[in-house]
Amino acid sequence: MPNLLYLARHGTTGPAYAGRYVGSTDAPLAPEGREEASALGKRFGELGIAKCFCSPLRRARETAEIAAGPLGVSIAVDPDLREVDFGKWEGKTFEEILAEDPGGVEKWAAFAENFRFPGGEALRDFEARVGAAAERIAAEGCGRIAAVAHGGVIKAIVCRLLGLPLRCHILLSIKPASLTTVEFRDGKPVLAGLNDVCHLVRRKLR
Repeated sequence: MPNLLYLARHGTTGPAYAGRYVGSTDAPLAPEGREEASALGKRFGELGIAKCFCSPLRRARETAEIAAGPLGVSIAVDPDLREVDFGKWEGKTFEEILAEDPGGVEKWAAFAENFRFPGGEALRDFEARVGAAAERIAAEGCGRIAAVAHGGVIKAIVCRLLGLPLRCHILLSIKPASLTTVEFRDGKPVLAGLNDVCHLVRRKLR
């Protein structure tokens, strides 16, 4: 099992997606997002990443390729690291969703049993597949591993590894191109860092 697992969120996507629910939509990185990925790559180099996993969605793949590719780090695409499929809610703002489907929003907020995004993915299925990916990655023998994924996925992985219910994800903030660190001590996962963006701050100060 790795000594350290670095969970990186993909960089910023274009302004057309700002403030909207973007899950299965295959959005590319914005120019700013590519710059963020480059800054993330410098951080990867400092941390000595040995292997990188990533979501198959374009925004995550581009981030991984920019950040880990130049380092010569192996990049493995894991389909279970893709973001949740919001179905009919994809591309809409929360206000639009609430106006169109207040009952659905209420069930989602309550984590109702068997809740499924309309025309999309069931929460229990999302939790199961991301949990499976987390367990596979945690079983890797490399010392320091990165996984480039999405905000919802990173929150779900943290909850899974720490033994927290998925509803605890609302307590976590995961910004674009941020790093969240899980350290394994005698095989037991410990949250060692959350939503770290110091590499992005350094980029802006230059």
